[in-house]
Amino acid sequence: MDNAISELDQIKRQLMTLHKPKKPKMLVVDDEPDNLDLLYRTFRRDFNVLKAESGIRALEVLGIEGEVAVIISDQRMPEMKGTEFLSKTVPQFPNTVRIILTGFTDIEDLVDAINSGQVYKYITKPWDPNELKMVVQKAAETYEVLKQRTEELDRAQNQIQLLATIMQTAVDYPSLEASLDPIATAISDNFLADSCILQLVEGNVLIPVQGTHTTGSTVENWLADDPLVRESITSQTIQGAVNIGLDTGLASLPHYQKSGIQAHLTIPVIHKGRSIALISMQWKQPCSLRPDELTTVHLAAQEVALVLTSFQGH
Repeated sequence: MDNAISELDQIKRQLMTLHKPKKPKMLVVDDEPDNLDLLYRTFRRDFNVLKAESGIRALEVLGIEGEVAVIISDQRMPEMKGTEFLSKTVPQFPNTVRIILTGFTDIEDLVDAINSGQVYKYITKPWDPNELKMVVQKAAETYEVLKQRTEELDRAQNQIQLLATIMQTAVDYPSLEASLDPIATAISDNFLADSCILQLVEGNVLIPVQGTHTTGSTVENWLADDPLVRESITSQTIQGAVNIGLDTGLASLPHYQKSGIQAHLTIPVIHKGRSIALISMQWKQPCSLRPDELTTVHLAAQEVALVLTSFQGH
């Protein structure tokens, strides 16, 4: 058990290294070039600042760049007012925090926007740089909280769906062999793996019975030659390399060079103290799993063990 925990911790540390925080994105929108440049200079040290000179252009920028943490928009702009632009960003980017800069008293628009949740705060022009920095810092913190809650909810829902799908295979399929492909597909889809192999094990040796799923045309099975697989089966612990290019021992192996696999996670399926199967998830880019998703990986392997052994009584 201690070995299993230490190996999981090591993989988590590798994943955390890949998930080092980057500068949050901010979009500033103003039709006056001087104001736009001033906003850029004010926040470029702490944010990846994107600029747009109109609401229409800002929507185009968001279409290319995706979600940003904070939007600061001037209210009075030609073609589209700031509140109108911000309202258009809510459906696709609900977690983004929106701030309006206003140089006049357009109370009705601002009150409606704030009450409907479209605007987090408004700042009057000319603004005080220190006040604006404090507001933006708080906005960025608010965004991180909202984003984290959304991600946690999504992960919880995905975990429930994955485990339910795995268990349902025991009902939907007539034999152990028939259940392997659907289980591999469910696991692959949940963790966005480029390929997944679920292969049976007897006496700590892989046997030909397997289920596969791939986003490509075929899956080449080289698991019998892989050191991660051998270690995973014999030690009954999760093994993995989240960035094979940085692992000289693995990167030099022919099957990694030929397949282009850049990340590989091997999970033993254990029943009554013995390995009965192995799950191999493979990605063609460094692993994008979040560290806490390893818990779902572990739970999925336990569910797979229950399903596979349930067929023994059929």
